[in-house]
Amino acid sequence: MKKIGIFCSASESIDKMYFDSARQIGEWIGQTGKTLIYGGASLGLMECVARAVKENGGKVIGVVPTLLEEKNSVSTQPDEIIHTLNLSDRKNVMTEKSDILVALPGGVGTLDEIFHVIAAASIGYHQKKVIFYNEYGFYDELLKALGTLESKGFARKPFSTYYEVANTLEELKEKIY
Repeated sequence: MKKIGIFCSASESIDKMYFDSARQIGEWIGQTGKTLIYGGASLGLMECVARAVKENGGKVIGVVPTLLEEKNSVSTQPDEIIHTLNLSDRKNVMTEKSDILVALPGGVGTLDEIFHVIAAASIGYHQKKVIFYNEYGFYDELLKALGTLESKGFARKPFSTYYEVANTLEELKEKIY
């Protein structure tokens, strides 16, 4: 898979270990000649992964909503910027342009992006999956909650139809290839 969409945090106030992981993923994307498609912000894990991709020879595409531009928070890393009106458009473009989507640690925006992809797949808009990058058990509680929803009948198909879990960088690489 050549085009990897990454959802992740734009926060600067998170533990360094998450930045280290994002950097390693970005280095691998760049070194293997893949393309990063991401939210285009100059903050947090977004900037970290984009910089690592760029420094290692990969292509970077930022999908940037208008409000991000108005706040002067657009990264200088992208080779290409796709302008969108809002976050909903950004999610649609990222999903459309990516071969696979990876969820690194993030907050409510990342969760929104994850569920957008899963919900669209569940009703047939696409067959793309999200890979939860669950290093340090970041997504354990969310995955447990999805299991609860499924066990209580709130899923037409098993949620695992729409996502996979990678607990290490090696597992992530295997799932992306």
